[in-house]
Amino acid sequence: MSLKSTIQEDVKTAMRSRETRRLATLRLLVAAIRQREIDERRDLADADVLAVIEKLVKQRRDSIEQFRAGGREDLAAAESEELQVLEGYRPPALAEDALVAAIASAIERAGAAGPGDMGRVMAILKAELAGRADLGQVSGRVKAALASN
Repeated sequence: MSLKSTIQEDVKTAMRSRETRRLATLRLLVAAIRQREIDERRDLADADVLAVIEKLVKQRRDSIEQFRAGGREDLAAAESEELQVLEGYRPPALAEDALVAAIASAIERAGAAGPGDMGRVMAILKAELAGRADLGQVSGRVKAALASN
């Protein structure tokens, strides 16, 4: 079953069990997926749906940070609940040693010799690590690895 189908089934389940917060979050996710399908004029594959989820997760994390900075713990708690629902659709995070190995492998496959080759390395890693690692942090590690070469 595709990720999109799983989400749609979970919407139905949340409706039946009257989980209002979960239902609202899932409807928001379905709307974001549909919007991207309309924008791109194609059905989204699981990797594309995962990218939509990643975008929403990042938005929630940013919102939580800003709400807490502004002293709005009630709004931060609501965003945290949405974040938990969204994170349920992400694949398990990559272990530290597997991440280091993936970066080394990507550098080798790209034939990277220095910081100028970072784009090629990140293109490889983006496809491999989508949803399993924070690409912002991966980017910093790749930059450090290439600088030491």
